Amino acid sequence: MAKENPFDPDLVRELASLISDTDLTEIEVEKGDLRIRVARAAPTHVTLPYGPAGYAAPAAAPAPVVAPPPTVTESAPATAKSAASHPGAVLSPMVGTAYRRASPEAKPFIEIGSKVQAGDKLLLVEAMKTFNEIVAPRAGTVTSIFVEDGTPVEYGEPLIVIE
Repeated sequence: MAKENPFDPDLVRELASLISDTDLTEIEVEKGDLRIRVARAAPTHVTLPYGPAGYAAPAAAPAPVVAPPPTVTESAPATAKSAASHPGAVLSPMVGTAYRRASPEAKPFIEIGSKVQAGDKLLLVEAMKTFNEIVAPRAGTVTSIFVEDGTPVEYGEPLIVIE
């Protein structure tokens, strides 16, 4: 004997339409034993509270932010100012506060001498209470780090050098 299917595809379509027409990211309806949940992709930026107890790491992986490659070359950067023109410099894509670790107790994402691959997380830049991942634009070795944990950064400021 066939059991009646309580699934209603029209209800799912209606819920999906409701999500797309509003700012909702998910909706769930429950009636008896039937439960339908419709969700859209998570936002690319995560807003987290920031307080005196420390800072929080992103709960979900935000979209990577990669600085555009500089055009002028230089052999070895001595200071942060000369590093901006180095071909391996990773520049800050925004104004904010740089963090080298996910939380005050965590170990830094990178150190001088760290080997990184393209897409590896280098540090976080917090802007307007949103943590943005800064990722390696290419593979190499970290030769210089110009920011300390919790220091303010400007747009275009060199953060690290990867050779």
